[in-house]
Amino acid sequence: MSWSGGGNSPWGNPRPGGNPGGPWGSPPPRPPGGGLGGPGRGAPDLDDLIRQAQEAVRRWLPRGGAGGRGIALLAVILVAIWGASGFYRVQPDELGVVLRFGAFHRTSPPGLNYAIPWPIETVTTPRVTRINRVDIGFRSAPETVPGVRQGVARDVLAESLMLTGDENIIDIDFAVFWRIRDVGDFLFNIRNPEETVKSAAESVMREVIGRTPIQAALTEARAQIEQEVRRGTQAIIDQYRAGIEITQVQMAKVDPPAAVIDAFRDVQRANADRERMRNEAEAFRNDVIPRARGEADRMVAEAQGFRDSQVARARGEAGRFAAVLAAYTQAQDVTMRRIYLETMEEILRRSPIVLIDDRLQGLMPFLQLDGTRPPTASRPVVPPAPAVTTQPPQAMNPQPARPGVVR
Repeated sequence: MSWSGGGNSPWGNPRPGGNPGGPWGSPPPRPPGGGLGGPGRGAPDLDDLIRQAQEAVRRWLPRGGAGGRGIALLAVILVAIWGASGFYRVQPDELGVVLRFGAFHRTSPPGLNYAIPWPIETVTTPRVTRINRVDIGFRSAPETVPGVRQGVARDVLAESLMLTGDENIIDIDFAVFWRIRDVGDFLFNIRNPEETVKSAAESVMREVIGRTPIQAALTEARAQIEQEVRRGTQAIIDQYRAGIEITQVQMAKVDPPAAVIDAFRDVQRANADRERMRNEAEAFRNDVIPRARGEADRMVAEAQGFRDSQVARARGEAGRFAAVLAAYTQAQDVTMRRIYLETMEEILRRSPIVLIDDRLQGLMPFLQLDGTRPPTASRPVVPPAPAVTTQPPQAMNPQPARPGVVR
């Protein structure tokens, strides 16, 4: 190099005689046959190196009595810079966690805060209001724009295939949403929060699906499954004291395996037809059975009404007979005459009236007076015997009918 054999030294003034000085000034005389850098030279002396470093520091400091004040001023400036480095800002969606010598000390709210600079205190600012998402059974496309995912999700069969309670295989993709609830537990009790949430949610989902039939899991039980998985995952996370809150479990896809989905859909259609026919039969039964029951109740009611009417009529007739008997025991003649007249009135009311002329021979011309059908026989109509067989007393003296008139 240009300064190795002469000229100015890059760190100091040239030595008398034109030889460059060492990097910190004039080096001591080298022993013969030895020195730094040459072949066969010995190791450098540590005391010489320390002395050269001290001389270099004194060269940069002010000379005279101002040396002490300069050192103090430099120290004050360094301390001020070190102290000013303790200011830090916490964003609105973050929470400051201050660690003193690596241990949790306190938390700081959003805004401008101060902590003792390193190495005494360090600050971590996790996002406590952010809702994090863990996909299980699939891997969604990355977010090219914040909040927007572009691309096709990739299915992970090792996570999505599960066994149902009726020993069927089902393909379930779901997502778990969580946020930080306790910053201290979140930072110091778990190492990988996403893997912890994923493992806990997948195990709980397999447990819930393992006791649920496939038909219920595909249709009406999805909301119930989501709530059970959320509660079960939260219970496991609380046991770990992870400081995480599970906000939602959302099932994205619940289908049979792709290899048998066509056959499963055929079975579903057959089940739907079975349910439809069963519903139609239930509707027909619900229409016919109440109608038959109503008809049976009507017939029973009519029979009971007829029974009651007949019983009442029989009781009335018995009462009337008892009343007539009582009257007959008190006045037999009058009662017998009244019974005879009432019986004859009843008989004659139902019998046709026929007028016969006894002067005609071989013919029986008649005149129908009451509009009833004439008797079919050519002989006179004999009235039926009266209801009472007892002969009326002679005092009654019934008048016989006129000749030629038969009733």
